Amino acid sequence: MPFNNKDHSIELTTDPDDFAICAKLMAGTDPWITLKMDEEACLKAFEGSFREVFVLKNEKEIMGFVIMQPLGTFKGYIQTIAINESYRGAGYGTQLLQFCEDRILTYSPNIFICVSSFNHGAIQLYTKFGFELVGELKDFIKKGFTELLLRKTVGPVVGYNGVSAQNIKNV
Repeated sequence: MPFNNKDHSIELTTDPDDFAICAKLMAGTDPWITLKMDEEACLKAFEGSFREVFVLKNEKEIMGFVIMQPLGTFKGYIQTIAINESYRGAGYGTQLLQFCEDRILTYSPNIFICVSSFNHGAIQLYTKFGFELVGELKDFIKKGFTELLLRKTVGPVVGYNGVSAQNIKNV
């Protein structure tokens, strides 16, 4: 389900070279700097089954990316989202979140995301986007740090049949 705009696109990727670029982007920004996670540690986020990686890119470079988990107890979990520092503040984070919401609502009424409690800019973005605090996960990623589990929902799991792409904006 690629998204295209005249200046950029959002595309599914399985390319290890893309993963390496994204891991470098992660390692060079917060919360990963504060959590002291280097490129090698960040690259591990792309490993394992049941992950979808989408890159936001223009003709020159990867502008940002998202890793989603479409299966499991918390299907619809946005595991990692990052925007290259030079593209922040221009609405790309919101656009990537909207892409995630549109995709996730086709199979789950719940969208989950974790955010480091010290990452105030991300908390503000997610709250503005409609996420609500579910709980705190102390020492979840690293000892001494708390992650906030957030959820945006359109209803319960039982009885949910998905939302077609055309009807998502009506939810």
